[in-house]
Amino acid sequence: MKSKLRKSLDEKKFVYTAETSPPDSGSKIDIINQVKCLKNLADAINVTDGAGANSHMSALATAAVIAENHIEPILQFTTRDRNRLAIQGDLLGGWALNIPNILCLYGDEVKGGDQPEAKEVRDLDTIGLLKTANDIKINKTYPSGRKIANAPDFFIGGADTPFKIKDDFDGANLFKKIKVGVEFFQTQYAFDEVILERYMGKLNQLGITSKAYFIVGLGIIKSAKSARWMNDNLFGISIPENIINRIENSDNEKEEGTKICIELIEKYKSIEGVSGVHLMGYKQEEDIASVISHFK
Repeated sequence: MKSKLRKSLDEKKFVYTAETSPPDSGSKIDIINQVKCLKNLADAINVTDGAGANSHMSALATAAVIAENHIEPILQFTTRDRNRLAIQGDLLGGWALNIPNILCLYGDEVKGGDQPEAKEVRDLDTIGLLKTANDIKINKTYPSGRKIANAPDFFIGGADTPFKIKDDFDGANLFKKIKVGVEFFQTQYAFDEVILERYMGKLNQLGITSKAYFIVGLGIIKSAKSARWMNDNLFGISIPENIINRIENSDNEKEEGTKICIELIEKYKSIEGVSGVHLMGYKQEEDIASVISHFK
């Protein structure tokens, strides 16, 4: 089993990844109904891992069902809920269930979820999680040294946030993640094209984009109110005021948000170092599919 996402990126194709959240359900059908609109459109679908620190169906099980239905998943792994033994078991289990891509994340803190009394595990930090996955892949052993038969060939991803860089930015955190196995980055929402262009220019200059692929986060802004909420409440989000005003002054705010998303993708396709876009939005699978279909 090989990652089709990796193959597309290696072939210099501009990729489109989408995101889905496991349902509050125990039914495969509910998963399939969520993502069927993205089949043959998205190059891969991220499966969130307890987003918002709320419980849902297992991300591993959800990703396996998606793979069963001939859609390539990217399984998100957070450090929050598993110790290192469980992480190693789920990494191998995911590969056995035809899940070739993983995205290693810190994960939302439980104090923001609907069961704040839950205990966080955090046996490994993000770098430790990445190193564990990469060591299993490269060394074909557990961290203890025991051999692994038929070791996975994961396509390993990490997270990034484009921001307004200063002259002394050296990309140290990105280099650190690449050193422990990251082959692609998916970023937080990047709605400010000026910030993104300057950020990617610096990454190109530092040689980072020659070592890992960058898939830039975008989404459909449903309203000016939601845009302002995102600016105020989500880390790393910077939606320019001109975009907010444009949405607010439109006849249909969601339609205008969709147009803006499509326009930004067109611009981002021409930015050196941007290898694709990652389209996010809770329960917005059909809206995301409509955006991708504009380009396919």
